[in-house]
Amino acid sequence: MPGFELFGDKEKKHVSDVLDTGILMRYNFDGLRKGHWKALEFEKNLSSRLNVKYSHLCSSGTAALSIALACLKIGKGDEVIVPPFTFVATIEAIIAAGAVPVFSDIDKTLCLDPDSIENKITKNTKAVMPVHMCGSMADMEKIKKICDKNNLLLLEDACQAVGASINGNYAGTIGHMGCFSFDFVKTITCGEGGAVVTNSKDLYEKAHAFSDHGHDHIGNDRGKETHPFPGLNFRISELNAAVGVAQLERLDEIISIQRKNKKIFKDELKNFKNIELRKVIDEEGDNGGFVSFFAEDENAAKKIMENFSKNNVDGTFYWYANNWHYYKNWNHFRDKNNLYKTQFCDAFNPDSVQIEKSDEIMKKTISMLIKLSWTEEEMEQRTEALKKSLNI
Repeated sequence: MPGFELFGDKEKKHVSDVLDTGILMRYNFDGLRKGHWKALEFEKNLSSRLNVKYSHLCSSGTAALSIALACLKIGKGDEVIVPPFTFVATIEAIIAAGAVPVFSDIDKTLCLDPDSIENKITKNTKAVMPVHMCGSMADMEKIKKICDKNNLLLLEDACQAVGASINGNYAGTIGHMGCFSFDFVKTITCGEGGAVVTNSKDLYEKAHAFSDHGHDHIGNDRGKETHPFPGLNFRISELNAAVGVAQLERLDEIISIQRKNKKIFKDELKNFKNIELRKVIDEEGDNGGFVSFFAEDENAAKKIMENFSKNNVDGTFYWYANNWHYYKNWNHFRDKNNLYKTQFCDAFNPDSVQIEKSDEIMKKTISMLIKLSWTEEEMEQRTEALKKSLNI
């Protein structure tokens, strides 16, 4: 990862198609487009690739989360069960919707622990939002059963796991809605972009309208369209969508390279008794974007990170100390430094967050991103540096 490593003639061709028309907006101007509808093309291809009925492209993964929360009518007075290990945008979108995030522990999948969910459910719980971190998925079979049993909405944050699957079911397609990010450092990129997917026609139509000021998109005269409800502007441009069309064509190639490179490192890691590999529910469905493992304890993890630095092993992450991806470091969030005046401000109690199990896991967790552009020689050098760094 990420897809920009393979940026080339395909992307340039699709972008040139748009520049040749001068029509950068995804809607209308039908006669001037010369048949180019890049956002629509991306959506059609994404639905086909993920075996889901409907896809809607938008401006970012954060936008996708906000759209999905609105379409599912999650807002004031509602609680959403989430993991503490995620990119902060997951929580930002919940706050912006006026809902309250309720943190539930992760397990050794590095995703939401199904066994931790039910004791977090209250009369205000509206949804569960698992986050498929670092290219691999949560135990969705168990999580879905819990949601069905308790009549809860299931919203998947699959921003880091496009193309991942469990038993042939793709990340983002198992719940009521799924969200993806196509920003510059994701598996495939639009530069900036995101998508929501669903098998519900009603939810798709709401997403399509809400992300464009509530336009119903009926007819071919934008000025005459009606507005069944208010919305916001989360539109993607045709230029960004054009890059995404080309990148989506590369997805199978990207995942294949990631899996191949990851296997080399995993095979080496298995030789170290002081290392435990992350649990992956379906190895064949792993996106392959990261290899993640657990050291024996916090001190060992820190020592390994020091060795990585000494041995020039870049692209490694100690998430427990990461500012953007773990709850412990979100002081601005815990202090309620929030420009929105929402239910969150009144209802959220930082002192009530109990994630000791997650802390113990994250203290030991290290991830290494898998690049697409490594040469065979670079892979060999990195493997030797990796082994040297783990001899602690």
